[in-house]
Amino acid sequence: YREAVKRVRQGAVQHSLSASARRKNLRGAFRLEMPVRGRHILLIDDVVTTGSTVAEISRILLAQGAASVHIGCLCRTL
Repeated sequence: YREAVKRVRQGAVQHSLSASARRKNLRGAFRLEMPVRGRHILLIDDVVTTGSTVAEISRILLAQGAASVHIGCLCRTL
């Protein structure tokens, strides 16, 4: 479900921020567009740097009742 999560607020460009600033920048930036209660979710991100984006989306999914959230990524930066 490609549109299950929608970005509702555009924050600062992430690559220019520290890890803690990234987490703060993403708070409240996403909204769920479908119910997830009881579902096992596979969240795929193209590039994971600090993990702030997937952490925030995972937090929202779990808060809305997802049974589990697993993360897949195409590229992980160090």
